[in-house]
Amino acid sequence: MSAALMLQGTGSDVGKSLLVAGLARAFTRRGLKVRPFKPQNMSNNAAVTADGGEIGRAQALQARACGIAPTVHMNPVLLKPQGEIGAQIVVRGKVRGNAAARDYHKLKPELLETVLDSFRHLSSDADLVLVEGAGSPAEINLRAGDIANMGFAEAADLPVALVADIDRGGVLASLVGTHQLLEPSERSRLCGYIVNKFRGDQSLFDPAIDIIRAHTDLDCHGVVPWFNGARQLPAEDAMALEAPPAARSSDKIRIAVPRFSRIANFDDVDPLAAEPDVAVIMVQPGEPIPSGVDVILLPGSKATRTDLEALFSEGWDIDIKAHLRQGGLVVGLCGGYQMLGHRVADPDAIEGPAGETIGLGLLNVDTTLAGDKTMNELRGVDTITGATVQGYEIHIGQTEGPDRERPMIDFGDRKDGAISSDGRVMGCYLHGLFAADTFRAAFLERIRSGRAANVAYDMQVENTLDALADHLEKHIAVDRLLEIARQGV
Repeated sequence: MSAALMLQGTGSDVGKSLLVAGLARAFTRRGLKVRPFKPQNMSNNAAVTADGGEIGRAQALQARACGIAPTVHMNPVLLKPQGEIGAQIVVRGKVRGNAAARDYHKLKPELLETVLDSFRHLSSDADLVLVEGAGSPAEINLRAGDIANMGFAEAADLPVALVADIDRGGVLASLVGTHQLLEPSERSRLCGYIVNKFRGDQSLFDPAIDIIRAHTDLDCHGVVPWFNGARQLPAEDAMALEAPPAARSSDKIRIAVPRFSRIANFDDVDPLAAEPDVAVIMVQPGEPIPSGVDVILLPGSKATRTDLEALFSEGWDIDIKAHLRQGGLVVGLCGGYQMLGHRVADPDAIEGPAGETIGLGLLNVDTTLAGDKTMNELRGVDTITGATVQGYEIHIGQTEGPDRERPMIDFGDRKDGAISSDGRVMGCYLHGLFAADTFRAAFLERIRSGRAANVAYDMQVENTLDALADHLEKHIAVDRLLEIARQGV
């Protein structure tokens, strides 16, 4: 087995994914074969892998930091929330079924061997495996059958470093409290901790290190200042969308994105937000879609009919139709594309109770959710501008209707999407198309002439990963973490 180290958080959204990505790039630059691994992830932000499955988007970014293609073994169990208490269960990239939270907890012990097998598979071809936990090991009410945190660490015999977020406050209590709630055998795996997202005078935290050591006997491996470049990397969790909206400057191209409750693959808008001439406005529930925006972009959804019903209850349908009357553009991606049609039917109860929901009726198409999930990496051409696009499909269902005669994307062997007769409503299933610099430039030029895109998005992501690695090298005892990973528990 290769060297391995697991990062577990004192809570959700403490920055584990970003730290794993940065450390992966740092160790990869040293010539090591590094592999990321997250035994269990809960996210509707998914990526398609070359081996024909899907994993959490964060693990795909971490694989990129390692300079390798993502595989299903990097995230063998992916939970995609579909309701308040249930989720779709994806095992090694394939849908296994749906389950309520209580039923899934009963299933976890059966999944442990699959998770361990994927870990062994990655370890067999690596110098170092960086393992990311999920949530917090302090949630001891969920400890029975755990495969995400200490349950996996004990099964795989891994050392564990805790990650705590000082920006949210209570960092001493979160570290000491987590330590106290663990069983003695679990505490013995702890090799120290990292304090993340620090702002201000770091010397003021120095006394806290001694206090934490007095209560836990743990070493501090680093206090990481806030990394501003994080916003230039795809976020793992939709919690990132709760941030205040972008400045609503009339001088910029303004793109409004309704924030669905089950929004999926929301990193589709990241390349647009990276453009200095663009303001992406995340419209939160309870807010109207602002008038005068240039584009309304309906993103993907893990529960299309549920989010479509919410769209109507929010009154966003009225805002969208007013936007069109004022000459605006509406674009739908994946679930957002399905919403643009006359109806979305789910006869087999794939995403919820069987039935159908009336759509916006802005495209002359209908969608039926049925069959196996479509997952492909694709390259094609935008039919309006001729610009090359590339990305991935990850959806259930087929969309058909007369407006499909005006497709949005041409893949050569087939076409995807639909465009209205006046050209102001369009949609397709291709995620990631805005990451293509030439297409994004042509799209923005069409909206407002002279506002050409000037960001090389893929290069920006690579440069940001390098900057993140430099940041962590400066503030974390990276050599010590590698030594711990090699020594084991």
